Parts: sequence; C-alpha cells; structure tokens
Amino acid sequence: MNKEELTLPGFSQNAIQTHIPENTAATDDFDTESDENVERGNWSSKTEYLLSMIGYAVGLGNVWRFPYLAYKNGGGAFLIPYVIMLALTGMPLFFMECSFGQFASLGPVAVWKAVPILQGVGITMVFISTFVTIYYNCMIAYSLFYLFASFQSPLPWADCFSWWGADETCSRIPRDPLCNLTLDNGSFEIVNSTWLQENNVTCTNGSKIKVPHQGPSEQYWDKMALHRSSSMDETGQIVWYLALCLLLAWLIVGAALSKGIKSSGKVVYFTATFPYVVLIILLIRGATLEGAYTGIEFYIGRQSDINRLSDAEVWKDAATQIFYSLSVAWGGLTALSSYNKFHNNCYTDAIIICIINCTTSVFAGFAIFSVLGHMAHRLNIPVSEVAKSGFGLAFIAYPEALAQLPAAPFWSILFFFMLVTLGLDSQFATIETILTTLLDQFPKLLQSKRLHMTAGFCILFFFLGLPCVTQAGIFWINMLDQFCGGWGILVAAVVELIGISWIYGVNRFIKDIEMMLGEKSWIFWLWWRLCWFFISPCLLAAILIWSIVSFVPPTYASIPYPTWGIVLGWCMIIFCVIWIPIVAIVKIVQAEGSSLFQKIVKSSKPTPDWGPYLKQHRGERYSNKQDSKQTVMPEMAKF
Repeated sequence: MNKEELTLPGFSQNAIQTHIPENTAATDDFDTESDENVERGNWSSKTEYLLSMIGYAVGLGNVWRFPYLAYKNGGGAFLIPYVIMLALTGMPLFFMECSFGQFASLGPVAVWKAVPILQGVGITMVFISTFVTIYYNCMIAYSLFYLFASFQSPLPWADCFSWWGADETCSRIPRDPLCNLTLDNGSFEIVNSTWLQENNVTCTNGSKIKVPHQGPSEQYWDKMALHRSSSMDETGQIVWYLALCLLLAWLIVGAALSKGIKSSGKVVYFTATFPYVVLIILLIRGATLEGAYTGIEFYIGRQSDINRLSDAEVWKDAATQIFYSLSVAWGGLTALSSYNKFHNNCYTDAIIICIINCTTSVFAGFAIFSVLGHMAHRLNIPVSEVAKSGFGLAFIAYPEALAQLPAAPFWSILFFFMLVTLGLDSQFATIETILTTLLDQFPKLLQSKRLHMTAGFCILFFFLGLPCVTQAGIFWINMLDQFCGGWGILVAAVVELIGISWIYGVNRFIKDIEMMLGEKSWIFWLWWRLCWFFISPCLLAAILIWSIVSFVPPTYASIPYPTWGIVLGWCMIIFCVIWIPIVAIVKIVQAEGSSLFQKIVKSSKPTPDWGPYLKQHRGERYSNKQDSKQTVMPEMAKF
C-alpha cells in the first residue's frame, strides 16, 4: 500500500498508525524560510508562537484580579489550592486544546471533524469570544484614556479639581462622621468629631451620620472618565473621547492583524514582554516605599491562613481564576496552535506557558500590594480599605496610590501603558480565533481577502462596542463580563472534555499526540488520562453547578441591574450555548442510518477527511495490521 493510496478520501483515521518512527523526533524548530503549510501558513518562529500564547493567556485578570483573590482567600495559603487546580484543570485543558489544534491544523470549529456531533462546541466558543472581544477593547479604551490623561502634572485625579467636575463630596481623606446629639433641653444638634473631643462627649450608637465621601480618583473615574449615569436604564450620550480611544484601539488591532500571524507575531515581541518590564520596575519602586512591607504582608504574608483551605469558596475561586487566566475553552488556544508545524513539541509549550502565566499572577501581586501598602500608610488606614479588584483596582485604587509618588505622571504612564499592552495581545488572539474559524470554513473565498475581512470585522466591532462607551457603558461591560465570560465557557469546557475523552476516545487522542511528539510510556500518560477522562470534567461540572446555584444578580457600585438587563444577559448565554444541541440535532438528522441510534453513532465518528491537514503527515505512519476499510465506532475510552 503506497503513500498515495493512504490519503484517498474515505480512509478512516483509525487506520493510521499513531506511532512515530524512532528516527522522527518532535522538534521545536520553525523554518523561517518557508511554511510547512502553504495554504494556512505557519508561525515564522517558535518565539512568536510562545509570545503570542503567553500574551493571550496573561491578561488584565492576572494583574487586577489574582492579587485581590489571594488577599481575600488566606494570602499565601491560597497558593495551595491555586497550584492544585492548575494541575487538575488548567494544564490538562491547556495541553488538550493545543494538541487538538496542532494535530489537525484547524480552528475551534473545523477541528470538530473529530466528533461532528459536537461541532456546536466550537461555535459556542467563537460566539462567546465575539461578545468578549467587543467589550474587552472598551477596557483597552479606558486604559488609553488614562494613559493620555497621565501626560500632565499634577495628575488630574490627584486632588478634587473643579475643572473636571469634583463636587463637595470629594475629599482626599475620609471625612469623620457627624453626630446627631440630643441636648439637655430635648432639642437635636448635629456636631462633628472635633466638637465631641473638645466637650468630652461620646456619640452614642445609632446617632452617627455618615458623611457622603468620594476620593478624587473614584470621583474622577465616575464623573470624568465614564460620565456615568445612575443606572443601566439611563443610556445617556456617547462619551466622545472614549469613543475615539475605542477607535484607536481597533485601529491598533487591525494594523497588527493585517497579515494574520505573520504581522501579529512581530507585534507581540513588544506587547508580550513590555508588561514584565513594567512589573519589575513597579516592584522595585514599590519595595522602596514606606509602608510597602505592610502591603505585602496583607497580600501573602501575615494574613496567610491555612484554615481557609477548609472553605469550599476558596477552592472555587482558585479553580475559576486558573480556568479564566489560562484562557482555556475560548477557542484561542486551538486557533493559535493550528498554525504550528506538525511536529512542534506542544507538550513542553503547554507546561512552559502555564507556569509563566501563573507565576506572573503571583509576581504582579507583589508589585500591586507594595504600592497599595504605601498608600495605606500615608492615609493611616488599613490596607484592606484600599485593596480592590477589577475596575476598582485598575482605575481607582492604584491610580490614587501612584498619584502620591514623586514623579507621579511617569509611574502612571508606565502602569496604563502596561494595561494597554496586556489587553492588546489578548485581543489579537481573540480576533485571530474568529478570523481563523471563517478561513477554515471558506478557505478559497477568504484567504486572498484576509486584509479586507480583518478591516471589516474591526469596523463592525467598533460600532457594536459603542453602547459600552455611553454614559451607561460600564453597566454593559460589567454585564457582558459576568454573563458571557462565565457559564458559557464552563459549559463548552465540560462538553469539550467529554467529546474528546469519552466519544472520540482518550486512547485514540493520545495516539494522535504521539504522532506529533513520538511514543511515550504509559506512566507518562497516566496522569493526563485521569484528568481528561474523569478529574477535570467532574471538577468543572461541579464549579458550573455551584456557580448557577449560587447566582446573585450582578450589580455595579452597589447599583442593581434592571430586570431587562439580567434577562438580556441570560439570553446572551443561551444564544451562545444553544448551538451545541442545535448542531448535534442537525448532524444526527443528516447522518446515514435506519434508526436513531445508528444516526447518533454515525454522527459521532470522525469524518473521512479528519486527520493531519497535510498529506505527508497522513501517510507517515500506517499500521498494516489494520484494515484500512475498517470502521471503528467511537466508544468510551478504556483505561
């Protein structure tokens, strides 16, 4: 049986021997002269691939979410569940998706030729990535606005300046509460703490009046940056300077992706490495500040509480942070890995990237909390009162802390430029996921029109993102983040694990990987089998159920969302996830067979053209012991 015969249509992937000859070794080398895959293209170098993957995985959440979670969940003790969840859910899914995309050289939808009945999983990933990319660029726009605002001294949020709209509730230091004091004649008088001290009078409980107060950075964020309305119901006007920042963000993304991975791979040399330079600089500067040690203690030192490990909420936070910070089940890992050469060592890549991502999260916490510790020291308040997460950290707490440093504009420029680069390389990969999906479906039609398609998507997403830069924009962003970036991804991940490990077969999948990497011992694969087949899907299913059961309607700044907003959020999730059953039904209806069971079995088998993208890889290894016309029903993988 010659090589040409082995690549005829209709040959089952089961007939391919999935063992690589001894003289064929997995390699990390990329040919910079020419692409192995001329039709789709390959990464120009291994470095560009690794930096793109690191940039995709390391995002804003590593800086503005992990440090707060560590502080909240027991400090240093939080690293124990964090590392365990990395091993049980993060690395297994990361390695699986990288291997899946590299083996077939296909994006997150087309790669499901392996299990056609579950092709809706890929569609779900792409739709969720589409929703996310719309609001994610708006957060980059916020960072750009603050970056431009940092080119002035003093920083505009350093004090309550009237030119940007600070009102009487604005104050750099918290105001003491007033006291509703009952006088001897039975009348009431409101006095301040100074009067109480001078007259040696104590304000009784229930008579204290809290004075409305906002720090300058908080009020600048609400009044100047956002022009925030009072609720999601009040859309208001488009904030023109945020719209211009959003347009600039999309222009940068479009330019970086103009030639696909060939151009974005060059840009990530800067966008993926610059954040580390800034974090190192901020850590060195933060460590020299008075009160920095107190901040680090709150982050991971004295607050370390091993007893918190008995709290299930801590483990849920650890698993959720690992899951989202590695960007698994978004489709991007599969898309980026699909441009690798066939024998690239994706196993080593996955381990390296996962370790770098999680180390970055821990490292960022030291840079963040050292500066917050200095801020707490200057204001003479506990660190817990300035420690925040998400928007509160990036645009309120940390900018306020930076404003207190000498040469504050310089440090502010560095910080917000870091946020921009962190967001951009994640955005590059998300857009590339969407483009790769379309190119896989219509390769001849769209390959020559890639530049036009990229420009068209950037323009479309800019207009779709305009509601997020209105006066109610922050409510839209927060709603999209909590719904679209939540349960839909967990559903896709669980079904993905079931599809590859249980239907396609974990043993068959391992043999596919060995095609690329060479044979490994059963001991090597034991851990990955256990995770893919049982541990990872069970843990993620438990987190999904727990998240739904413990659902609390979202709020922003303690402002509840209107009913229609919550309903809209659920509709978005349903729209993304519903493609899994819809596509499954369509595939079953279209499948051959005289009974429903036969149709399900048929639609669960790999398609005839499933396998390595290039013919030379399909014909590399074949088993003469197997009948090439044999049809093997997908079954539950055997341990």
